Amino acid sequence: MQFKDQIDFIRQHMKRNKLRVATTILAATMGCAFLIVLASIGFGLHQTLTDDVLNNNLVTEIEVAGKAGEETDLSPGEIPDAEVQQMREMQHVAAVVERNRPDAETKVVIGERSTYSNVVLSSMEEEQKAGFGLSEGKMPANANEVVIGYHTADMLLTEAEQEKQEKGEEVSGFAGSLIGQTIELQLTPFMNEGDEKTEMAAWEFVVTGVAKEPAKDWMTDTGVYADSSWGAIFNEELNMQPGYENILVYADDLQNVGGITNALKEDGYYVYSVTEELGTVNVFFNALKAGLIFVGTIAVLIASIGIFNTMTMAVTERTREIGVMKAIGAQPKLIRKLFLMESAAIGVIGTVLAVVISYGISMLSNWLIPIIVMSSLGEDQPEDFTIIISTIPWQLVVIASVISIGVAMVSGWNPARKATQIDVIQALRQEM
Repeated sequence: MQFKDQIDFIRQHMKRNKLRVATTILAATMGCAFLIVLASIGFGLHQTLTDDVLNNNLVTEIEVAGKAGEETDLSPGEIPDAEVQQMREMQHVAAVVERNRPDAETKVVIGERSTYSNVVLSSMEEEQKAGFGLSEGKMPANANEVVIGYHTADMLLTEAEQEKQEKGEEVSGFAGSLIGQTIELQLTPFMNEGDEKTEMAAWEFVVTGVAKEPAKDWMTDTGVYADSSWGAIFNEELNMQPGYENILVYADDLQNVGGITNALKEDGYYVYSVTEELGTVNVFFNALKAGLIFVGTIAVLIASIGIFNTMTMAVTERTREIGVMKAIGAQPKLIRKLFLMESAAIGVIGTVLAVVISYGISMLSNWLIPIIVMSSLGEDQPEDFTIIISTIPWQLVVIASVISIGVAMVSGWNPARKATQIDVIQALRQEM
């Protein structure tokens, strides 16, 4: 019997019992769809949390918090320059940025407008290698030029506007662009109890660029980014101790972050990178997804009972037909193959329908549930509010298909084996 004839044979017998076959396919569809949708929740929540972590962190950034010393641990500022240079020479390291913040209250003044800020002292060349982004303007070319934070202009207010803001009224801030403008940076050292009072000192800088907008709407950047050479000048002029300093290592690609992190740990550095946070998240969600797939598989197994019953009844109803096939020379192998193909066909049709339905449910839940959640909170959905309830990667479709079709074929195995054991004479004696 040719393969085409085998397909026609299966199609005819499935049409003969349309209702029974349809309900069996429906059961297989529901079982497989339940498996996909249930597991897709784990994949969706995993993606939501991963995206949130990546959006709030520079994915290639590795923070060096210090180093283990022989007698005492070293802070980032105490790590020798030679060792920092060794970090720069490591394979796949794009840049090493040393940032310092003066231990002083910072105020930005332009004309009658002012705002409190914070100064970040760093190497502009290394910052550029690390991918420091600008929304407008250019990076500083000399030490007297600075980059300001994205929200600095909006926060530059007159005294009258500051009073209005305190009353809850809306204010506009600095009108126009600050690019090319000269700002005055006022620093007043923080005082500890018993310290002699130190007067405020001021320096003028030219704004050449505005930093890019922070990743989240609730983040505000009013910083002033200046060259690291000003650190010694500020400390000497104001008689201050060096402020907070940290070292940031930037990998050239996300896939190299883990290797650099491990290499720095082996050298005794205390480090943190987003890969460590994602590693913990991945372990948890991989276990969760495996558990959800296991629970969904139970639904598929329940649906397999219907396939088993359908195929058993099919063998019983076709006893005479099987006898005729054996009488004209059909081999048991062919008979078993025909019944396995029929059970597999039920599994394939059910799986295809389940995949289509699952994608529909996934898209509907991702659109509808966030709206319901925000409505229950009495708030409008923010533009950057994204929560993925369900996502169906191709790997999940493959896993669910293998499970569903595999279970369908296993369910049809025993009825198919039973069909090959039918006695020809007794089968032919059976009435149609």
